[in-house]
Amino acid sequence: MNTPSKLLPLFFVLILFLFLSIPLLNTDFSLSTAIKIICRRTYKPSHGVATTSNQRDRNIDHSSSISRAISPNISECFPAVLPSNAITRTDCCPPKPSFSKLIDFKDFASPNATLRVRKPFHLLDEEYIAKFEKGIALMKALPDDDPRSFIQQAKVHCAYCNGAYHPYHPFQETQIDIHRSWFFFPFHRWYIYFFERILGNLIGDPDFALPFWNWDSIEAMKMPSCFTNPNSSLFHELRNQKHLPPHVIDLNYAVGNIDVPSHQQVLYNLATMYRQMVLASTTELFMGSPFRLGDNPRPGIGSVENAPHNTVHTWVGGADTPHHEDMGTFYTAARDPIFYGHHSNLDRMWTIWKTLGEGRREYSDQDWLDSEFFFYDENANFVRVKVRDCIDYKKLGYVYQDVDLAWLRTPPTSRKSKLLRQTKKAQVLSSKPRKLPLVLDSITSVIVKRPKKLRSREEKEEEEEVLVIEGIEFGSDKYVKFDVHVDDDEESLSNPDETEFVGSFVHLYHGHGHNISTSFKVGLSKVLENLEAEEDDDVLVTLVPRVGKGEVTLGNIKIEFIPR
Repeated sequence: MNTPSKLLPLFFVLILFLFLSIPLLNTDFSLSTAIKIICRRTYKPSHGVATTSNQRDRNIDHSSSISRAISPNISECFPAVLPSNAITRTDCCPPKPSFSKLIDFKDFASPNATLRVRKPFHLLDEEYIAKFEKGIALMKALPDDDPRSFIQQAKVHCAYCNGAYHPYHPFQETQIDIHRSWFFFPFHRWYIYFFERILGNLIGDPDFALPFWNWDSIEAMKMPSCFTNPNSSLFHELRNQKHLPPHVIDLNYAVGNIDVPSHQQVLYNLATMYRQMVLASTTELFMGSPFRLGDNPRPGIGSVENAPHNTVHTWVGGADTPHHEDMGTFYTAARDPIFYGHHSNLDRMWTIWKTLGEGRREYSDQDWLDSEFFFYDENANFVRVKVRDCIDYKKLGYVYQDVDLAWLRTPPTSRKSKLLRQTKKAQVLSSKPRKLPLVLDSITSVIVKRPKKLRSREEKEEEEEVLVIEGIEFGSDKYVKFDVHVDDDEESLSNPDETEFVGSFVHLYHGHGHNISTSFKVGLSKVLENLEAEEDDDVLVTLVPRVGKGEVTLGNIKIEFIPR
């Protein structure tokens, strides 16, 4: 029970927040959130674990800081929020942990250690593929209640992606979802790291490294053949049978897309990779928007998470299941062994992005660095990890084999004249454009004012001009995709390998019974340079619904300048 001596300082702290935090109150960080964080410091959370108070405080004490870092209350795992007509139960909870045996991750590779080398599937020899198959088979053969088993590893992904974990009091109503925010890359890095260690332990090879499916390389833009052998542990029935080899993958896939010739699809894929990796030059554009305690848990998706992450999931997933299970929806995605090769390559994208110049770096925000997740290791130890400890992937003991990056040499180009673009923009300006907010039920063009134009080279190096679509709202169980074009022609829209096509927003089937509100951002600085539009006062933004027509409401579209 709190005494008056404890309540008096709390009162004064509340007063200070009222007078000193006015700038914060103009953002999503509301006064009620501030009060909750103060309460979080004042009242110790109950962990729901049968340990003594000394053990509890020593092992998992969250009461000593007013940090807004995210930490799941791992002692309480709720039924997952699944799509309607889900093909499995809502139980995504791994075995309940023993907090008395919780350990903090410290198993970093020594500076002189030989690093494991993750290799692309298409360059693996038969011996290495056999080792991978054996590891997956042994993992599938473990008892279902073993936290290292294949089904339990899949449940970990479901739990963190579908709202089974919540933060501590007083934020216990928030469902943790590691997608559509700055947690996408670090969570999955840790997830496949422990999966890799479990595989290596089961086959007796601590140097085993998880291969990657490098769908970004010309020679690997099809499903690796080792996943299509019905007699292999890598085989999975719930896949789109029309997308088996030698079908070329579509990295900007939407259900209903018309197939194009293979050589054209390769060019589209290379341009997609350039757009998502090179043009997403700021931390937020690439990694996703911040999610702290008290925030909207789905603030904004990063470029690569949107595509090719979401799009590859859908492309692989079964065409005859309600929500393209297994790969096509997060609650079942990790049940398909190809998931791990897909995410190994996504982790590789993170390592490559940092090498592309323009001051690229991860977040330095303490709330991101101090956020934590929980996993089981190869010895079934219950391990707490922090985001800060996975940033240097070499300290986790692995690197990626170098392969050619043809997409670095394949930027999108424009085939339309400047005169045509200006004419189309003038036509929209002279008409009665649709007003925001709007329901995206047809191809829609809007004019967006630019706050600045003709920026100097120094200004461009300091800030990226960014198109922001905010207040994107839709039902959580909807599959949604819309494309975004800049200074384009509605009657003759540009293809994915053309400059005017600037990106796609993609949402996979997730849960049901609630609405999602999020945002989407794309970089414009290089786009406007290439379109010779830097002197323009406005940009013409054309939105093209591909999936979920009429299911999406857009709140506002604007241009911001994000520091690099």
